[in-house]
Amino acid sequence: MSLYIGGKEIKNRLFVGTGKLPDYSIIERLYNEIQIEVFAVAVRRINPEAGKGVSILDFLPRNATIMVNTSGARNHKEAVKIALIGRELTDSDWVKIEISGELKYLLPDNEETIKASEILVKEGFKVFPYISPDLIVAKKLEDIGVSAVMPLGSPIGSNKGIDCEILLKAIINEISIPVIIDAGIGKPSHAAKAMEIGADAVLINTAIATSKDPFHMAKAFDLAVKAGRIAYEIGLPKEKEYAEASSPLENLIRSME
Repeated sequence: MSLYIGGKEIKNRLFVGTGKLPDYSIIERLYNEIQIEVFAVAVRRINPEAGKGVSILDFLPRNATIMVNTSGARNHKEAVKIALIGRELTDSDWVKIEISGELKYLLPDNEETIKASEILVKEGFKVFPYISPDLIVAKKLEDIGVSAVMPLGSPIGSNKGIDCEILLKAIINEISIPVIIDAGIGKPSHAAKAMEIGADAVLINTAIATSKDPFHMAKAFDLAVKAGRIAYEIGLPKEKEYAEASSPLENLIRSME
């Protein structure tokens, strides 16, 4: 079940975003009780001056893996600057490149993401680019040397789930680096589906953070991710056009003749 990624062995394939958590104190429970290992953190939430004196770093367990998030960047230059600041503040070389060129759908700017990824890989970062699901873009990023690609399942915060399965499958099937499905996953069943089609991990933020009980919702997602991954590794049965009896009828029919 372990995932080898970014120079680390990660045992839990559920990654959690922290941007909307109502209370940072839940992070310790997620780490200790559910064994969540990877937390995505926007740089603007690290700076105490931006959070009324409260820094999320005070709540992150020492051995947790921090994935610095360049959320808010509008182009590759801003993303690179945010990544460098984030590494300085966290001492983490994991960075999620998130660049949005428009504000209505918050879709990632794939072109600017490629530019930022190329620079940051050369700077020694473990780069995790957030992209619209495009196989050609994914291959270019793989050639650059990113640690994984993070295609969206559907628009960020939409809770619509896996709306572009055929495009995601193309990426999963045709590149050799890990694929982490990020954005749009609103239900544990969506996370299970992501894992069943072959994703290596999922990153969840909104669906956990905005639920009535974030801890238990995270637990539900954790179970779903594990179930989906086990099913994928075993191999799901193929779909069929027609019905097939669950119990063989041949001998029964003969005995009735």
